[in-house]
Formats: sequence, C-alpha cells, structure tokens
Amino acid sequence: MSKAKLNSRIGLIQPSMTIGISAKAKELKANGVNVINFSAGEPDFDTPDNIKMAAIKSLAEGFTKYTAAGGINELRDAVAKKEKVKNNLEYKRENVCISVGAKHALFNIAAVMLEPPDEVIIISPYWVTYEAIVSYVGATPIIVDTKQENGFVPTVDDVEAKITENTKMIWINNPTNPTGATYTQQQLEDIAQLAQKHDLWIVSDEIYEDIVFDGYKPVSIATLSDYAYERTLVVNGVSKTYSMTGWRIGYTCGDKDIIAAMIKLQSQSTSNPTCISQTAALEALEGPQDSVEKMRLEFEKRRDYIVGALNGMEGISCYKPKGAFYVFPNISSFFGKSYEGKKIENSMDFCTLLLEHAHVATVPGIAFGDDRFMRVSFATSLEDIEEGMARLKAFIEKIQ
Repeated sequence: MSKAKLNSRIGLIQPSMTIGISAKAKELKANGVNVINFSAGEPDFDTPDNIKMAAIKSLAEGFTKYTAAGGINELRDAVAKKEKVKNNLEYKRENVCISVGAKHALFNIAAVMLEPPDEVIIISPYWVTYEAIVSYVGATPIIVDTKQENGFVPTVDDVEAKITENTKMIWINNPTNPTGATYTQQQLEDIAQLAQKHDLWIVSDEIYEDIVFDGYKPVSIATLSDYAYERTLVVNGVSKTYSMTGWRIGYTCGDKDIIAAMIKLQSQSTSNPTCISQTAALEALEGPQDSVEKMRLEFEKRRDYIVGALNGMEGISCYKPKGAFYVFPNISSFFGKSYEGKKIENSMDFCTLLLEHAHVATVPGIAFGDDRFMRVSFATSLEDIEEGMARLKAFIEKIQ
C-alpha cells in the first residue's frame, strides 16, 4: 500500500509539546508513578456549580440541536455586554463570533486574514500555537525576542526593527503564556502607535485577563485609540477564568466584516460551537462571579510560594509574574553539565531528565521560543507545588 501524501503545510506544524508532555505524565501516573504535573495549561479547580447546572438544565429542556454558526444571539450579546462593562469596548452582536475555544478563534483569524507573503510579528517567549497557526495558513511568523530583565516585554525599537513591507499584523498576549509577563498601558500605547504608523492589524489575546496579581489591572489595547479599536481583534474565552477548558468556548470581537468571514469559515468547518457549552458560557458571563476571585486569590498564593522556592535554588532565576498561572525559570546555568552521567545540553534534556528521574513534569522553554527556560504551571495544589519544588531542588543538587 502506498504511503499517503499529506498537505505540505502540515509538516510546518509540530505536535504540541505541552500536550505531549502532559500525556506522558498521565501515562506514568497510570502506571503507578507519583508524578507532579506542572505541564498542564488549565486550572485544577472544578467548573463552578452554577455553570454546570445551567448546562444540565439546557439538556433537560432539549437544547441539543444546531445553533447559528457564530453562536447563539444571547451569548454574543453577553460577550458584547461583558466587554463594555469590563473594558469599555463598544461592540454589537455583529462584532462577535463564538468559536470552539480561543485557539479556534485565533486559527479562524489567521485563515481569513493571512496568506503568502504576509508576515506576523510574534513576541517571544510565545504560546506554542501562535507560530504553528501562522505558518499553517502560509504566512511567516517573525519573532521578536525579549529579556527577563525587561519583564519579557519588547521595546518599540525591538518590534519596529522586525517590520517589513510584508508585515500585516502583530499578536499581543496580555497577560502572557508562558512567562506571566504583563504590559503597562504606556507599553501598549507604544505598540498601538507603531501599528498605526505601519498600518498593521493587532490581535490581542486576553484569555488570562482575570488571573492577575499584585493589583495589576489589564488594559485592552483596543481601548487606547480610535485606530486601535478599529484594527484590533480581541480574543478571549471562558476556559481560564471559569475553569472551563474542556467546554471549548472562545470568542473574537472586532471588525464586523472580519467577524462575518470567520463565521462563514466556521459554517463550513466546525458548524456551531457545542450548544450545551454555549449555555454554560452564558451562565459563566452573566451569573455570580465570586468563584473568579476565589480562584485568583489561590493562584496568587501559589505564585508567591513557587517564585520564592525557585529563586531560593542555586542556579535558577525566576521572574515574578503579575498574571496567568505560569512561571518561566531560567535553567541555562545547568547546560553543559551532567545528571548521573547524562549530559544536559538544552531545556529538553533538562525537562526530560527531571520527568524521568524526579517525576516532575514541566515544559521545555524551546517550545515557547526560548531554550534557556522551562515553563512551570502552578495550576495545581499548593501541596503538589511544595512536593514538586522539593523534588526539583534534590534533582538539581545532583547535577555536576
């Protein structure tokens, strides 16, 4: 039998390292190994009861059929209302598309807006999927590197140096996965002005906007000028804020013609997002919000512990994030050394040995565009964090 010939673009996509490592950790657990899993990008809390009950009620009432491809009107209206109340952004129903998660929203944006020879500015360290999506649709990701000492935020000069006649858009993530970096209003204004100067679109991934610490209050870049409002596509969802990762509901707000194109694409690909999940998302946005603050406070407590523990280990330095539920410690001081005779050349070597010998699952920094680091999620219990940090400390003490 002849081997199947695949679309050449699929070769541009690497399997998600975060999902792969999480799967390996789960496999070890299934075999009886006590693994501390810091690789997952999802809250460990259960979805709040009022949200689950709304889904159950919709099932009982027979809400199990197709909906409009872009989502039910009630949910689109609720998203518009939420953006008005929280971010003072004026959107109508026609400016909102509900998708199968924020990842799907980003893919739809790329699919309807990008083609060769378009270029997209992506700031490193970046969420693994950004580069994959841009590459798959035939555009070219242009990476802007950042420094830990600058809070993983680029200067305007850093960004402008990468802009060419083919640059079409810049993707912003605030707060950021994997670093937890956050942007000041002035930094966002600088980017908005740069976008206007070069006639660029902006994609603003705001999925972690409610998971913030130390009094940080995120500002949506779309609010900072008329140009930014008109040329920004705001992407968000319910996955992180309401611990609804598996429900798969995300959304995009922005230019009505782009939203219409996204809905048209969705109508021929996924059809509508799951009807029951849409009902649950509606309750998430319109129901009680006390669970959001409870989770945020717990994340902040965990953040404080894990940053202190990491910075107390010789050879590791860790930026203290003001958002999301990740830390991104620098482990490059161990490169060139060995663990029980096995050489550590890069972040993949370090993380692989850590999982195999200490049974602690993390994600190599190379997956996010910077090989000097590893990503550690603190979306797990404080008890697991304490145990995981103890294992990590014992592990690095054996590196020579």
